[in-house]
Amino acid sequence: MPLLQIEDLRAYYRTEVYGISRSVRAVDGVSMELYNNEIYGIAGESSCGKTTLIKVISGTLKPPLRVESGRVHYDFGAFEVDMLTIDPEELRQTVRWKEISYVMQGSMSVLNPVRKIIRTFEDIVRTHQGIPNKKLFLEQTQEHVRRLGLPPDVLNLYPHQLSGGMRQRVAIALATVFHPSLIIADEPTTALDVVVQRGVLQMLKDIQAESQNTVLLVTHDLAVHANVADRVGIMYAGRIVEEAPTQIIFNAPRHPYTEHLIRSLPTIGDKSVKASLGGAPPNLANPPSGCRFHPRCPLAMDRCRTETPEMITLSHHHRVACHLVTEAEA
Repeated sequence: MPLLQIEDLRAYYRTEVYGISRSVRAVDGVSMELYNNEIYGIAGESSCGKTTLIKVISGTLKPPLRVESGRVHYDFGAFEVDMLTIDPEELRQTVRWKEISYVMQGSMSVLNPVRKIIRTFEDIVRTHQGIPNKKLFLEQTQEHVRRLGLPPDVLNLYPHQLSGGMRQRVAIALATVFHPSLIIADEPTTALDVVVQRGVLQMLKDIQAESQNTVLLVTHDLAVHANVADRVGIMYAGRIVEEAPTQIIFNAPRHPYTEHLIRSLPTIGDKSVKASLGGAPPNLANPPSGCRFHPRCPLAMDRCRTETPEMITLSHHHRVACHLVTEAEA
């Protein structure tokens, strides 16, 4: 059984101002599965629904974000959880941080600027497990950060005394203190230079290889997915449009949007001008009918403007939602 099953998930931002109701369909009909011992990457342009999706599957959604329909089901082996119906206190006690942890975008969002790093570790461990022995807690925390390649002295520093890369490594160490089944990493390399990015990503890969858990890596940077992810899902306008093992999606993409993203990647020695994709992502408060990519797609047909393409499965766990592919396979 998969670690996580998502079925036809629809999560909208619903607001009402001056008597006018407005719905933003940030996640609109997403179905996917995550398996144990893999790194799954989600890629797509800004405002395509990536962050909203991980808010729902991590149980951190708050109004005006609401789940309209769908299913988010976890199988942790010892117990199962329906994320949409679980009691908030049970979620906090049994699931959050112990089974599902979250590496947020921007390490300063996690670290308290006026408290030493060790105090942040204390807050998390005390909240979810308790600290009956402070000496044992300190020894275990020092061993944990040492195993992740961080000097134990980092625990006695304040966040502003660390570089951006070190703060991000500390955020990852906090997220893995209980060895969770699923680590959700939301843009973990944002604002880091490429050398530091490599170190942070290698740290994630080493943790996953050692613990054999699952990592959900969310970033718009396809080059990161190419080097880290086992499978990649391409998201556009609130929907997954293509999903495949990394090698397949980079060597043989089938959706026109995925093809454009792959062609836009720079390559060593290539001095040709990269063609940009015309238009802009649609307004999810009023998305286009049919395939949401059709206003920007150079291969759009009449059918694309009126019918929503169904997700079909090709060989080797390759899924795609495109009328051109459906007709070609037929």
